[in-house]
Amino acid sequence: MSIELGINFAAKLEPFLLMAKSAKGAAAAKLIQDATSASGVFVFAELLDHPNIQELSASGQHASFYSLLQLFSYKTYQDYLQHKDVLPPLNQAQITKLKHLSLVSLAMERRILPYSTLLHALDMPTIRELEDLIIDAIYMDMIRGKLDQKEQQFEVEYTMGRDLEPGKVEGILAALQSWASTTASVLATLDNKLASLSSRATARQIEDEEYDKAVQAVLKDVTDKQKEGKGAGRKPPLAMLERSSANLADSMDVDEPVENYKGKNRKATMEMGAKSQRKRNRF
Repeated sequence: MSIELGINFAAKLEPFLLMAKSAKGAAAAKLIQDATSASGVFVFAELLDHPNIQELSASGQHASFYSLLQLFSYKTYQDYLQHKDVLPPLNQAQITKLKHLSLVSLAMERRILPYSTLLHALDMPTIRELEDLIIDAIYMDMIRGKLDQKEQQFEVEYTMGRDLEPGKVEGILAALQSWASTTASVLATLDNKLASLSSRATARQIEDEEYDKAVQAVLKDVTDKQKEGKGAGRKPPLAMLERSSANLADSMDVDEPVENYKGKNRKATMEMGAKSQRKRNRF
């Protein structure tokens, strides 16, 4: 999506690039005024690099217009306020566009933009006018984000890119190289950690397998011993019958004297009772 927006912004500059081929001196200066005032034109690098426009930088009469194009290409509204005495006067369309471009520059630096910062940087008299400026920039796809009226801030989600100031390319390349180096270092560290974790996982798996084998071996040994114990304790049926018969015989031998003893006592008692009865009959 951002690539498509960049292409659209570049396409808006195309008519001015065609006119620059035949524009010299005052015509080239007028072309700069028109391009910086035109609606939807927010990138100017190609026009700034055009030979006929470059010639203005060495012209005492029109050099300020070249500086004006530089202002819209990669500078901000605060830069304009500091150098407005040496720049051509701006119309209202140019002032509004420059403030929009300055908002983009601020959004590229910070994700959260307090209203207080924006009011100062964009020289806006009220919060209402500031919010209207931000909303217009959102409708033109220059930025995207959320207006947080409660916290008095703008939360940036997306911003278009602006032209690079001379000398900034080297800084960006250095930052990218530093980022690439840091990323490579982080990836190498992650690879080492992943390799270590993989090695530990493999070792743990081997330990678990060995443990399972040991447990199974112990269980098998216990089961085998239990089976052997049950087999050794089982008696043949004949032996069990003989033992039962012997126990029964022993039990009968012990009980017989008791029965005999009881029988003898009962006989003696009956005899004594008979003798007593005969004695009573005598009287």
